[in-house]
Amino acid sequence: MAGAKNHKLTSTPCLRNRVFCFLILVLAAACAPSAAGGPTRAPSPAPTQSPISLTDGLNNTLVLEHPARRVVSLAPSNTEILFAVGAGDQVVGRDSISDYPDRAKTLSDVGGGFGAINTERIVSLKPDLILATEITPPDQVTALQDLHLNVFYLKNPLSLDDMYHNLATVARLVGHEAETDRLIQSLKARVSAVTAKTSTLRERPTVFYELDSTDPNAPWTSGPGTFIDVLLTQAGGKNLGNSLGSAWGQMSVEKLLTENPDYILLGDFTYGGVTPQQVAARPGWQKLGAVQAQRVFTFDDNLVSRPGPRLVDGLEALAKLLHPDLFKTTP
Repeated sequence: MAGAKNHKLTSTPCLRNRVFCFLILVLAAACAPSAAGGPTRAPSPAPTQSPISLTDGLNNTLVLEHPARRVVSLAPSNTEILFAVGAGDQVVGRDSISDYPDRAKTLSDVGGGFGAINTERIVSLKPDLILATEITPPDQVTALQDLHLNVFYLKNPLSLDDMYHNLATVARLVGHEAETDRLIQSLKARVSAVTAKTSTLRERPTVFYELDSTDPNAPWTSGPGTFIDVLLTQAGGKNLGNSLGSAWGQMSVEKLLTENPDYILLGDFTYGGVTPQQVAARPGWQKLGAVQAQRVFTFDDNLVSRPGPRLVDGLEALAKLLHPDLFKTTP
């Protein structure tokens, strides 16, 4: 009998006909007491899952009948979040810039990443969720919604607590809440381990974080309120760009010579390939103390510019770079 894997009916001689005997056996089985002493009951149906209803960063409310199974990510941070919360197997497409983890590079490229998105390719992937963020222009979001696609716009976080909230939000959309709770607790513990060492420092080195040196006489850096600013502070440093009047700005060589930062970190190594040797060869930069003391270092900008869980990796890397003595391991 189909579905009765571990039950065998004992064959009994029938004096009249087999159909009659079979019916008697079925009725007897239905009335037999269960192991708990009561009649056998049909299993209860699984509870119906409640729809997921969330409001995104554009104040649009998205309702999903069940966690998304086919997701397209339109930003590197979203891609990293999806894989971090355990939904990597549910991601079917990603933007052109997404390159972490390595598995992400094998996914279908749908454009975006500051450029135009390939709408036809997105539609062909049959996503039940498209995860956008602030690098996705609102008009692109609207165009996708006009095609009756589910789009959720994840607003960039302004703090680590906001980042944890984004993790939890994505986890709910894709059905990975339990493991994401554990991930968030682990990230918080790692942050606490760093700040416990750096919060009591009496001296904090000044740091110039270089983002773009297309004009080497006035390179771009990160100002107040950015994650670079926040993480440098938590790592036990002082961001030289904090004195700027905006989140991003240029700083002249004359200003750098006046401030004379203790460290220079080259975030533009990540995409521009800028090296400490190139910095030392710039006119006037040899007078900087950081250059003379060989405290000019390349740095993986992705760790501090993509607002996902690797921000904690960035915090740890910065703290160990600025205060190696605090993080020496005992043999």
